[in-house]
Amino acid sequence: MFSRRSIIAGISGLGATLALPTGAMARSAPKMARLRPGDTVGLIAPASVSDDPFSLETAQSTMRGMGLVPKLGQHAADRFGYLAGTDRDRAADVHAMFADESVRAIFALRGGWGGARMLPLLDWDLIRAHPKLLVGFSDVTAFHLAFAARAGFPTIHGPNAGNRWDSISWNSFWRIAFAGQTPILNGSEGQDVTQDRWRITTIRPGKASGRLLGGNLTVLSTMMGSPWLPDFDGAILFLEEVGEAEYRVDRMLNQLALAGILRKVAGVVFGQCSRCDSGVANYTGFSVPQILHQYLSQLGIPVFAGANIGHVGNQLSLPVGADVRIDAEAGTIELLDPIVA
Repeated sequence: MFSRRSIIAGISGLGATLALPTGAMARSAPKMARLRPGDTVGLIAPASVSDDPFSLETAQSTMRGMGLVPKLGQHAADRFGYLAGTDRDRAADVHAMFADESVRAIFALRGGWGGARMLPLLDWDLIRAHPKLLVGFSDVTAFHLAFAARAGFPTIHGPNAGNRWDSISWNSFWRIAFAGQTPILNGSEGQDVTQDRWRITTIRPGKASGRLLGGNLTVLSTMMGSPWLPDFDGAILFLEEVGEAEYRVDRMLNQLALAGILRKVAGVVFGQCSRCDSGVANYTGFSVPQILHQYLSQLGIPVFAGANIGHVGNQLSLPVGADVRIDAEAGTIELLDPIVA
């Protein structure tokens, strides 16, 4: 658990200096208003309830440390089993934040599980009529994918409000959401140079452009066959995972292959697979890097792995649904057009 002081320290000082055809949404999407210091942002709990009594206070303090004014959803502190309120109440908070003209962006408080349960309840006409930045990751992948299919404007895959915002997470977010820049994001930025397993690895070199789609591998795979997935034809697919044994990563990638998604995309970025091991003594099965190579090396498209995306410190903030260019040898993701004006 990271203290409020460590979270704010990661961003202090930086703010002052700092189902459409693939690609169609990014090119035709209305530019959302960029964030500015003093803007009000909504905090919603779309998934799991938090068992930490200080989580709401920490999240609000983090937003204030960004120079923003937090506004809690009416049901953000609710509990319904392991969910942060009933599906209808959590959906009501989403609607309220999009309808509220004073709210300039919306942050998920945390992930867990539950976002996908709300998708049939969301008023997509309301959401499309009030384009705003939606920020979060992990279970929030369900929102990122559904928004890419239904909303008509990009979202940001980045830390949840209740998570840590280290300097690189904040800097990449600031450049995209505040400054309206088109940064080239270095996938290895902020990584521990002494680590071996998850350094940037080029599985197949090359450059490719397309609409950036993806997120958490588990959430994506469980949405197969639903009407809430965007068209992946020509997309740049990015994936991350946490706490899954090797055979489960194998099974989920196989699901994407069987569904035809891997054959459709123009490039793949696999981020971090944190704590992805079976925990079995004297394990003799495939490693996750071996599994990635088996599924991704024969696609004939640029692929790299080990980017700082996922359940890790200093994770990059990424513009889901926007047009990007990747360089698999350099390990970079370049935003091609600003998503805010």
